[in-house]
Amino acid sequence: MSRGLLEAGRHAASAGFSRRSFLKLGLTAGVTASGGFLLGFSMPVASQDQAKGKSIIGGDGIESPQDGVFAPNAFVQIDTSGKVVLIMPKVEMGQGVYTALPMLIAEELEVPLDSVTIDHAPPNEKLFMDPLLGGQLTGGSTSIRYAWEPMRKAGAAARMMLVAAAAQQWQCDASSCRAENGKVLHAAGDRTASYGELARAAAKMPVPQDIKLKETKDFRIVGKPVRRLDSPEKVDGTAVFGLDVRLPGMVYAAIVNCPVFGGTLASVDDTHTKTIPGVRQVIKFDNGVAVIGDHTWAAKRGAAALAIQWNEGAGANVSTRLIVDEMAKASEKQGAVARNDGDVGKGFANGKTRVDAVYQQPFLAHATMEPINCTVHVRPDGCDIWLGTQVPTRIQGAGVQATGLPPEKVVVHNHLLGGGFGRRLEFDMATQAIKIGKQLGVPVKVTWSREEDIQHDMYRPYYYDKLSAALDANGKPIAWTHRIVGSSILSRFAPPAVKNGIDPDAVEVASDLPYDLPNQVVDYVRHEPRNVPTAFWRGVGPTRGTFVVESFMDELAVQAKIDPVQYRRDLLGKTPRARNVLDVATQAAAWGKQSVPQGQGRGVSVMHAFGSYFSMVADVTVDKEGGVRVNKVVCAVDCGMVVNPSTVEAQVQGGIIFGITAALYGEITIKNGRVEQSNFTDYRMLRIDETPPIEVHIVKSTEAPGGIGEPGTAALAPAITNAIYAATGKRLRQLPVGNQLRSA
Repeated sequence: MSRGLLEAGRHAASAGFSRRSFLKLGLTAGVTASGGFLLGFSMPVASQDQAKGKSIIGGDGIESPQDGVFAPNAFVQIDTSGKVVLIMPKVEMGQGVYTALPMLIAEELEVPLDSVTIDHAPPNEKLFMDPLLGGQLTGGSTSIRYAWEPMRKAGAAARMMLVAAAAQQWQCDASSCRAENGKVLHAAGDRTASYGELARAAAKMPVPQDIKLKETKDFRIVGKPVRRLDSPEKVDGTAVFGLDVRLPGMVYAAIVNCPVFGGTLASVDDTHTKTIPGVRQVIKFDNGVAVIGDHTWAAKRGAAALAIQWNEGAGANVSTRLIVDEMAKASEKQGAVARNDGDVGKGFANGKTRVDAVYQQPFLAHATMEPINCTVHVRPDGCDIWLGTQVPTRIQGAGVQATGLPPEKVVVHNHLLGGGFGRRLEFDMATQAIKIGKQLGVPVKVTWSREEDIQHDMYRPYYYDKLSAALDANGKPIAWTHRIVGSSILSRFAPPAVKNGIDPDAVEVASDLPYDLPNQVVDYVRHEPRNVPTAFWRGVGPTRGTFVVESFMDELAVQAKIDPVQYRRDLLGKTPRARNVLDVATQAAAWGKQSVPQGQGRGVSVMHAFGSYFSMVADVTVDKEGGVRVNKVVCAVDCGMVVNPSTVEAQVQGGIIFGITAALYGEITIKNGRVEQSNFTDYRMLRIDETPPIEVHIVKSTEAPGGIGEPGTAALAPAITNAIYAATGKRLRQLPVGNQLRSA
């Protein structure tokens, strides 16, 4: 979710602010109700309440400032005890933002990293909108890109005001004071004051207009490997995910959704279910049944005992074969043009060789380690929602729509996410839980089984790509066409982002190649699969686009009889950062310097997406039965300035493992309107003993930070398929590779 949602971010005006105005953030300060100091970012255009000085912060764990204090969009609080609180606008789903963002604050504020505590930001688009995404959400590998300057400025401005407060008290020049370790010290060394002691006075200081940030050479925290701050509680079990929520008087619900897309409930016989100890109630809704129990096991047993009849409807005729046939037919249509450079017709006329290919990528489920769950307590005067979500404001909106309550009566309690990958950008789980909760009047935790989770996911779309290229006498591409056929997620998720028929996510990478191609046309044909719901999946457009482009680029190198690395280097002259990561990765992998045994091969890929540059080299072995084992992956990444190298390495490793799983095994198939896969038995994950050694080489850079959570997954698949070609001579144009090799 990169340029697609970044494009959606350009429509932040729906929240009352232009993207440009949002990027021009001002600073304001105030005194908290406890007498502490609060620093935040204010919009250039204030609401009426803001102008009157009334707080619009509120929510879980955030203490509202006193009336008369102008303090919107607060990120940093310092109370009179010296406690530093970061109001976290992003959610932690394993990517490390609960360490990286505090690092930015601590660096400029001059406090120890372990002294920064975190409170979840409540749903509030005006205060916590990510201007890159146009909403209060976590995704698109934007967290550090979004926070890099604002968080540092927040810390630096707070430090400057604390120093100014100390200087005023000591009647000396502020230049003779410095901040260090949560204190302000006088240069003479005879006076010190803690931040807590200075909090009240600092709040009365004027906000500095010229905020000077540290030079990178002076960083003490940023850029250094730091252990994750959230690891201890995850290790000792005290961390609270959505699934861990426990409330007094809570009951538990197990769900049975209609197995056919678009189907509805016809009838249910719950006679046997009601005899099971612990079962309290059976609730019917339009497309499913919920069994309420004293505990999850009772509810689950009760759900298994239901005898249900479904109205399957027209969706029962849908199959993967039908969907693909319809996409192939759609690919014959002219699409909306995303890029048109040069004269493609002339290029093909002058070409000496033509290469044509069709690539296909399957539906994929998210299969997060923490299954879908949501706890709600619906009352006549309010609704509380507990879960882990990437989109707290959309969850609140779903609550408003489902209950008819005003937004201030719908409270979202956000928690750690046991995996997001785009699945928790959706709010269907909250809507369903509220439907159930409205009939109970007590807190209820709704948990989907793994089977329900996989068979009722919102899937990474099936994609169908047609490419053609013309090569000159030297094998260089002089004409390139690429037609993309697939679902438009943004048409549902952020409709204003889709312009002139172009979904910017669907065409990402394909429409902005790092290679020098003089004549190219890229077009997009929107085609929605019958009844199958689609959604973002880790990497989204770049994952789809990189597999196709880098596989096809390898085909051209083979046709030209040029080494795949050299072929790419020759086309990357205008993109030096891309060529550099290619050089770093291939040199580290000793490309071309080592012979490989029969059945083993190496493949390479290059990618520019999410503001970062990646190159990967995969080494694989293919056995006689078509089984593929990835022996090693070497990766080079230029993601600009690095906040926490340990996080970068971990995210790339995790992304690669996620990508290997999808490339080798990932596939959701439809038969009779039903998803055929149901659990990890037939929707396989990469196992521990199959995980290869992964080398991550981080390129030093002074450029602004790029994204890191998704590129590892996005760049991986073509490196594997290109390696398989090197090992076997079989060109795989469809994923997953295991199925293709066995059927070849």
